[in-house]
Amino acid sequence: MATYGLPIVATLIAWWFSTGAILYLDGLPRATFRWSFGAATLIALAAFWGLVATADATSVAGAYIAVFCALLLWGWNEMAFLFGYLTGASREPSDPQLSGFRRFAAATRAILHHELALLASLATIAALTWGGSNPFGLATFALLFAMRLSTKLNIFLGVPNTTVEFLPEHLGYLKSYFRQRPMNLLFPVSVTAATLLCAFLVHKVAFATEPFAATGHALLATFAALGLIEHWFLVVPLNVAELWAWGLRSHRTGAASPAGTTTSNLAALPAAPRLAGPATPRTISRSSLVA
Repeated sequence: MATYGLPIVATLIAWWFSTGAILYLDGLPRATFRWSFGAATLIALAAFWGLVATADATSVAGAYIAVFCALLLWGWNEMAFLFGYLTGASREPSDPQLSGFRRFAAATRAILHHELALLASLATIAALTWGGSNPFGLATFALLFAMRLSTKLNIFLGVPNTTVEFLPEHLGYLKSYFRQRPMNLLFPVSVTAATLLCAFLVHKVAFATEPFAATGHALLATFAALGLIEHWFLVVPLNVAELWAWGLRSHRTGAASPAGTTTSNLAALPAAPRLAGPATPRTISRSSLVA
């Protein structure tokens, strides 16, 4: 039971705590950002070392360390984005006259540096662990990157719950690149692909012949399931804010500094009406996940 249950519980705890911690730090006055990000950078360097140290580890502990080191590196990238350190080449709102590819190109410029940082992190993990016997660190980061990219594309194309109210104030211009619609053509493809991936990883767990492989695939399957849930939260109005009430406390007590921030992900509001058009704070439901 521990082989299957413990990875699920560990992943859920890590996901819950890391999301809440980033929400809390993002809600503090901006003067604290450099200290938070400095500490996160030291943790990220330690995570790179952990990935190197476990590149050839085929023990259960090696699977856990590799996966959660990758999660720490993902958290560093999320903080860099939410703090405004790595966003994009453009920090201007979208021109409402843009459509089609020109709108997509403008949205890409707005988050380009963040996406390049994610790709650089993925490439670095691959370089550090390539040829090793433990693929789970690289697989975890690649999985998180693919799930998040799909989520961003769906929000860009239009979903009922875009969660724009939870972007920090200094990233408020990104709201203009989102659309709120009942559905888009990519969404069914995304959830189908995510469901198939979950099924594939569960199959790998069920037929694993050693604890290392079973543990690693169980960890990946849980992250894949969380990514699938994140996609459904884009269209199904659910109040999940209480899961991170402690993290959101800094936004309520706030942290309103001269350039204060607001939450970047979750809180509780009634479901928004399903309107087509640019996403605005008055038409958005607070139901999605971070990270």
